[in-house]
Amino acid sequence: MPKKEPTVQEPPTSRGPAEGAAAPRFDLESDSDERVTSKDFAGKWLVLYFYPKDNTPGCTREAQGFTKATARLKKLGAEVVGISKDSVKSHCGFKEKIGIGFRLLSDPELKTHRAYGAWGKKVMYGKEVEGVIRSTFLVAPDGKLAKAWRSVKVDGHVDKVIAALEELEALRA
Repeated sequence: MPKKEPTVQEPPTSRGPAEGAAAPRFDLESDSDERVTSKDFAGKWLVLYFYPKDNTPGCTREAQGFTKATARLKKLGAEVVGISKDSVKSHCGFKEKIGIGFRLLSDPELKTHRAYGAWGKKVMYGKEVEGVIRSTFLVAPDGKLAKAWRSVKVDGHVDKVIAALEELEALRA
């Protein structure tokens, strides 16, 4: 029987950048041993998602969902990037194991997590803990935060991201 994903609730405090604000910049090492920066995505939509840990059930389903949607997202002009605190070596194994079709970035110092509000106190199994707050951010081609999903539930989430991107692209047309 698959392991049940814990219920996670973010406390009611507001974290991270507001929609419409400039998206925080980042410069992180990727699973291909190269630096990837926010500047690399100038003029493109960027789906930036933060996840807790490689090779765990929820994170695997989320990566598989974004991988299945990669072609559709690219058609809309968007790239997907996953970020966790796991090492590049861990990312490489995770990517190979399940066939992830986009880059994974390592943020072991949690600077980017904190800048986006994807690290902090949360309630897990009824206890307050500090950790990764599963979050997704849609960064517009102009570098502003177009949409933020905080405390994400994995199932159905990729469809919500695609729907928001389609709506925003239609408004730009």
